[in-house]
Amino acid sequence: MDHEALKTGEVAARAGVNIQTLRYYERRGLLEEPSRRPSGYREYPAEAVRIVRFIKRAQELGFTLREIQELLRLRESEKASCAQVRSAAQAKIDDIDHKLASLKAMRRALGVLVASCRSDGSVRQCPILEAIDEKEARS
Repeated sequence: MDHEALKTGEVAARAGVNIQTLRYYERRGLLEEPSRRPSGYREYPAEAVRIVRFIKRAQELGFTLREIQELLRLRESEKASCAQVRSAAQAKIDDIDHKLASLKAMRRALGVLVASCRSDGSVRQCPILEAIDEKEARS
């Protein structure tokens, strides 16, 4: 199976993505551009399915495509260490923690605005819209 050649649609189906995703990953340098058959059809190695699945799982963990490209580079490097991968994962955890703190702050601020709204007044005097607009604060 290691030498099995797959068409674009076969790779996409096995990896659970669409064909445009494969082409996008190629353009981004995440997936090597495949060779072509004499007929012009793209011919991917079976390994392409594993790489695409790796990319999708890494995205589910919050890694950006740029970060995933680095993970793939580390994975293929004989000189890379697990410590480098751990460092990348820890950086992602730190990024997630920062985003969570930011989201919590946004939720608290929005909660204060919702609590300040009587909901029976005119939209022209809506405290939520006024706070978002903050014309006076910008002037």
